[in-house]
Amino acid sequence: MPSTPHIESHFTASASVRDVVIGMADGLTVPFALAAGLSGAVAASNLTHLVVTAGLAEIAAGSIAMGLGGYLAAKSDSEHYASERRREIRETVDLPEIETEEVAEVFREYGLTEGQMAPVVNAICADRNHWVDFMMRFELGLEEPDPKRANRSAATIAGAYILGGLIPLAPYMLLDHVTTALWYSVVITLMALAVFGFTKAKFTGISPWKGAWQTVITGGLAAAAAFALAKLVGG
Repeated sequence: MPSTPHIESHFTASASVRDVVIGMADGLTVPFALAAGLSGAVAASNLTHLVVTAGLAEIAAGSIAMGLGGYLAAKSDSEHYASERRREIRETVDLPEIETEEVAEVFREYGLTEGQMAPVVNAICADRNHWVDFMMRFELGLEEPDPKRANRSAATIAGAYILGGLIPLAPYMLLDHVTTALWYSVVITLMALAVFGFTKAKFTGISPWKGAWQTVITGGLAAAAAFALAKLVGG
């Protein structure tokens, strides 16, 4: 009787998606809020170029800061993994009995008997690299980081931030009147936030519509707060 082969589909690019989410989320909301706030302050004088200049400066500074943060975070993960691996290697040399028992303890947690686990434990501990790999994964819960992760993370976050930041700023670059540009920016950015939230939710496994609304509300509140504060301060 023919059977349908079992095919598992798993999403494996979670780190890259996380970087895009970090960069795009801040890129859409922070410059949007800044531009909206400045619009409230300079609407009377119609200084569109001031909004554009401040927005571009914020995008440049924000993308660098966010990219650097992503680089340092990924670099720290790699350094932490390397440090813990060196420690595990020393322990397998200096304390082999204790480390062997720790391997056995992992299998006991899965319900294996002493007789069942003995050959498996012996096989793992016979090869020091496999032994250390096993302890890193099952004792410490650490996976070896991609050596190119830091540079890729920095570029992804910075690029996503720039792309996200240019969306709310585009109407101010194309239109001469601040108030008109503000309303176009609001509409375009809220649409972009909805698409971004919807897409992010599809990748992360939550309701796409819920993700879209959450992202729109967050970005909208940030811009509204900045606009109201600028109006209040500017009189």
